[in-house]
Formats: sequence, C-alpha cells, structure tokens
Amino acid sequence: MDGSGRDLRSLRAASPYAQTGYVYRTEPLSSRFFHSLSSSSALVLDRVLAGFARLPKGFGSSLTVALFVGTALFGLYRGGHFDAFAATYGEPRSAIARLLGFDIRSVTISGLATLDEKAVLAAAAIGPEESLLFLDAESVRSRLLEVPMIREVAVRKFYPNALSIGIVENKPYAIWQMNGDLSVIGMDGRVIGPLDDEAFAQLPHVVGEGAASHIGEFVELMDSQPSIKPLVRAGIRVGDRRWTLKLNNGFDVFLPEEDADKALARFAAMVRDKKLLDRDIMSVDLRQPDRVTLRLTEVAANARMELLKARAKAKGGPA
Repeated sequence: MDGSGRDLRSLRAASPYAQTGYVYRTEPLSSRFFHSLSSSSALVLDRVLAGFARLPKGFGSSLTVALFVGTALFGLYRGGHFDAFAATYGEPRSAIARLLGFDIRSVTISGLATLDEKAVLAAAAIGPEESLLFLDAESVRSRLLEVPMIREVAVRKFYPNALSIGIVENKPYAIWQMNGDLSVIGMDGRVIGPLDDEAFAQLPHVVGEGAASHIGEFVELMDSQPSIKPLVRAGIRVGDRRWTLKLNNGFDVFLPEEDADKALARFAAMVRDKKLLDRDIMSVDLRQPDRVTLRLTEVAANARMELLKARAKAKGGPA
C-alpha cells in the first residue's frame, strides 16, 4: 500500500508488458446510491422546514383545530348526530370557517331613510351560524329585493369578518287604484303599502290593471307636457295598452296606443291656442293621427240639437 491508500499489486500475470499497476479503492455502487439518497432527503427536509417557517403565525394551531373539528364531524356523521349538529351550528364548512376566524362580526348598512337596520337584517336572514367565507352574497341580495321598500341592493364582503349592505329605498312614487283599493307604489311599480297618509295624496294617480307596472311610462308622459300635468287628476290604463287622462274638471283625453307623447302635444297646443277647456266639451279623442273627435257636454249637445232644428225649420225643412 502506498501513502495514498492505494494497493500496489503485480500485474505480471495479467500482462507481460506491464510492470506495476494501481487500483483505487472505491465504495460499492449500492453504498453510493444510498448516500446520494440520504443527501437528497436531507435537502428536501430542509426545504420543507424552511417552508413551514414562512407560514403565517397561528397556522399550525388553526390546522390542528381544523383536524380536530373534522374528526368530530366525522364522528357525528357516523353516530347519526349530523343533522342535529347542522341545525345548531350550521353547515360543517361554515363551522370550520368560523373557527378559523371567518365569522361575521360586523354588518354595516347604508342608505336607509325609512327602513330600520333591524328590519333589513331580518330580511337578509344572516344567522349566527353563517361564515363570511361561505356566505352567498347574491342570495342575501335576492332576499332583500323581495322587500317592497327596497329598490336596489349591493352586498360586499370584506375579509375576514365584515359585511357591507348598501340600500336604495323604493320611495313612494304614485298612487294606484285597483278594484276600489288605493295603494302607494314605488318607481318600479311594486306596492309599498295601502294609502293611509294624506302626505301622499299629491302623488300621480293611476287606475286599472297594468297601470302600476307602467307607472314610469305615465310619469314620463306627464313630464313631457308641464302645462298639462297639473290639470291631470288620474291616468286610466285601458286594456293594458293605452292611457285615458281624467282631468280635474272631468274632461277626458283619449290617447292612442302608440305615439301618445305626440298626441298629448297636440292636445296641449289646442288648450293653449283654441282655449279648448273653456268650451262645453266633455272629451277629446286623439286616437286617430289624422283627426280629432270632440264630445260635447249634455247641455251643449242639447243646445246644439235645438240650434240645428231651428236652422232646419227656418229653411223649410223638417223640424
């Protein structure tokens, strides 16, 4: 053996030309494989430990809690107590989410003018078993839109614990008369409640089936002619197709199904230029675009009839 740990052996028997040779002592292939495997495992272990070191504080505790909860839920399920647990604590995923810190601790409601917060929370149906993580914001919004006094809703989640609800109230917009009953309706045509406050008496008044759902159309029609709007007592929906206006003096204005705004503009011009409302007329029919039909009052009609008879008698015709 030389000083480098090598075995010196004779090679004369193998080759007549060689004098001496050196054979390095090396580890077997199996030993090298396991040594490499041990090094790789150590590297992987170091990386895993480094990853755990970067996890948020409390993650391990939360994971442990989740493990225990999961085990408990599995036991409840196997023991037949799952339904009772769900009724008390809510869905298992929500219960776990609350334990992990995603419970709902604050609900902010904005935009209220007539409604109160308790009524909104009751309509939203957000129970203590809910978790913010699994709360269905669209379902909350749908439930709130069922309240007649609510016209628009926005629901936003702010993790980990806050919920925001923005409300646009459905303010009283008109009075709807149907089958003798008077109701206050909102801009969307939904009934807010019965007419029990004289403060709403000055609101636009519509009558008939379909009038509530077309209230926006009626108000827009009235706004198109500011000079006529104060004269209108009510808009009557006829066949859910067109409007007849009932004026304060009992005068009726029959509007067409199409281009009602143009017909109302014609009526406004007749009132302004021909003083139509100062005459003994009961109604004006504007349903035909090429002609206007006037109906006289009974007194005016009888007077006209007598006048025509007198003219005919004067001409020698039949009386």
